[in-house]
Amino acid sequence: MAWIDLSAKVAVITGGGGGIGRGIALGLAAVDATVVVLDRDEGGAAVAAEIRARGGRAEFLACDVTSDDCVARAAGELAGNVGDAAILVNNAGTMLPGGLDTTSVADWDRILSLNLTGYLRCARVFGAPMLARGAGAIVHVASISASFPQSYSGAYSASKAGVVMLSRQLAVEWGPRGVRSNVVSPGMIRTPMTEAIYRTPRVHEARRTLVPVQRIGRPEDIADAVVFLASERASYITGEEFVVDGGFTRTLMGTIPRPGFEKD
Repeated sequence: MAWIDLSAKVAVITGGGGGIGRGIALGLAAVDATVVVLDRDEGGAAVAAEIRARGGRAEFLACDVTSDDCVARAAGELAGNVGDAAILVNNAGTMLPGGLDTTSVADWDRILSLNLTGYLRCARVFGAPMLARGAGAIVHVASISASFPQSYSGAYSASKAGVVMLSRQLAVEWGPRGVRSNVVSPGMIRTPMTEAIYRTPRVHEARRTLVPVQRIGRPEDIADAVVFLASERASYITGEEFVVDGGFTRTLMGTIPRPGFEKD
């Protein structure tokens, strides 16, 4: 018997058309969930087709999670085609460069609308049937930037910190009604969004040496944590943040000079 079996579950993944979202979609499909990929472009359709080609069950729904109407329409299509979601993975997000003294309010609002309000919007719409049923799991993808400010990235860190608190509040409010809410915070993950950074000379090696496990993370590493939290194996876990960064954020004390305590 499989340690995790989601064959009776419908799982919705926002921003599932590439990078970490694609990894999560494939990870959920690998444990037999019916996967519904939400994305704004046809990248999501390609991921759904990839899952079906591997023998899994998957659908694609075009959806902009910053739109109330679009999310409501996607939920209606979902219910009519494969049934209500038992699992929601809030993953859609982006960032824009800029310091806090120069970032426009319009750009600030744009990032919060996608990275934070979009998570609440999807939780409320896709979570409504979970609450009615008295069972469900929501996993939100945040970032290590939720706890450690990522400079000159505008609203990104603030939005991800908001995601962590949103998840905790959902856990407290919805836990008594049967719905769990947790966060996975990635760090040092190589994706199409970060590929240009890693292709810069010496950057990959410089980053790798900062990570205690001595490698850069993969989308599959995030998917494994999400699949666990979405499953009944995590039935007594809610309101938590799983940091998946190879130990990078635990290295702070190692950056402080301490004569007599250096590495041999």
